[in-house]
Order: sequence, then structure tokens, then C-alpha cells
Amino acid sequence: MTHPRSTPAARTDGPQDDTPAHGDTAARDAQAPEDANPLGTPDTPSTPHTPGTHTTQPTLDTAPASSPADLRRHLTTHLDPAALAWLEHALDEAAAHPGIHGPISAWELRLAEAGRRCGAAYADAARVLILDAARAGTDALTRVYFQGTADERRAVLHALPHLVSGPGALPLVEDALRTNDTRLLTAAVGPYAARHLAPHDWRHAVLKCLFTGVPVDRVADLPRRARGDGELARMLGDYAAERTAAGRTVPEDLYRVLDLTESAGPAPGTDHPHGKES
Repeated sequence: MTHPRSTPAARTDGPQDDTPAHGDTAARDAQAPEDANPLGTPDTPSTPHTPGTHTTQPTLDTAPASSPADLRRHLTTHLDPAALAWLEHALDEAAAHPGIHGPISAWELRLAEAGRRCGAAYADAARVLILDAARAGTDALTRVYFQGTADERRAVLHALPHLVSGPGALPLVEDALRTNDTRLLTAAVGPYAARHLAPHDWRHAVLKCLFTGVPVDRVADLPRRARGDGELARMLGDYAAERTAAGRTVPEDLYRVLDLTESAGPAPGTDHPHGKES
């Protein structure tokens, strides 16, 4: 179907990094320094590291389904020797002492260091690799998420498809979807949410992306989940009508999703699959 198009609303998905480790959603939407340590212990002293700029290289925000093996190959290629040596040590340390040990595990401290050691462009990937090496389960991921900075919470969300096979970590996704931090929202609508969010919650996640300016191409598995979804189409229509009545533009992405809802519906039993992502 052809829809009337209007000028897309301005995007608001600029970088929004670390937020306070504790507090309500509004507090966590505030920005904080990349290397703010939420665990109250000093980072290991080091010479400041400034990796080269690779503007065309993928990040977790643009390739959220990247496997740990892919991420490791990418970092091995692009980190400078000092950063790569630090990462290899951090991964070995996490593998040697996996899970939760005492108030703070050694690998949790490395998560806090990753931005300074590897640089902002590669910190998300480094943190995901550390979580994977530590074989962090739902309990460990939950602790890191709720005690961590926005950068660490984002890494947890990216790691979920690789570390949690069932829906047990959905409270972390649901918490992220209540924020207005667009980078956190982008991580929240990745492969884990696509596989496990209930239809009602998933539809609201799509609308949250439209409301905050997160591009809908960041929503993992969008064509499958939107296909033939009449309720999502109704919600999109209502949202478009509200914006039009208020004299505001309707995001072009809304029409893209609406077109997807008009395609053939999914086969019975495929709306809410479970199982571990590859």
C-alpha cells in the first residue's frame, strides 16, 4: 500500500554514555564519563590509550548480532598492541575465574576499565567478550546491569543472546526499554528481545524506538515479528494520527514498519519462539 509521506522527524539518537550506577530511570538517563567506575574501586593505573579512528568499521550498535568469535577477530585486527595485550589478559583472567566470586569478581573490574584501555569505539565489543569469557549467567549479568554504568548495561544487553538461552533475563531488557537513552534502547531491541519479548511488549518497544528516534533497522528480526501484525498496525496508525493532529511530522520509519505489518502473517506457532540464538 502507498502511504502519504512527510518529512521524517529529526533523529535524537546521539551518543549517550554512562549514567549513574544506581537510582531511578531519570537519573540513569543522565550522562556520566565513559570510565566512571560504578563499583567504587580505582581503575588500574595505565598510560592513556588512544586507538586509531576507523569510521567505516562496524560497532555493536551497527552489528548487534555479531558473535563473540567475530568480535574477537575484529578487535584482534584493529586494537593497537597495548590494548590487545590488555584484552587478552582480561579474557584469560575471566576464563580462569568465571561466574561470581565475592563482592566483586576480577572480570567485573575489567569491564569498568574497557573504555580507557580499548577506546570508546571498541569498548562495547571488549566488554561482551569479557562477559562471554566469564561465562556470566543470568545472576551475574543482572548484578552487572543494575550495578553498572550505562556502557556496562549496554554490553550486558548485547551479550544476552550469547549467554542466556531462555527468557529469564527479560527484566533487564524491560528496564532498558523504560529509559530514554537511545544507545541503551538500541541494545535492548537486539536479537534477545526479538526472540523473547511478548508481542505486547515488543510492539511498545517498536513505538519507543519511533518516539525516541532510534532507527527501526536497529530492531532485530523486525520483518518477521511485524509481519501481519494487525495490532501493531493499529498502534502505528494511532500514533501517526496523534502527531498529525498536533501538527508534527510523522517519522518515515513508521511507514516502513506499517508496510511490514501488511505483509502475509507468520505461520502458526512462530510468533513467540524460544531457544538460544546462534
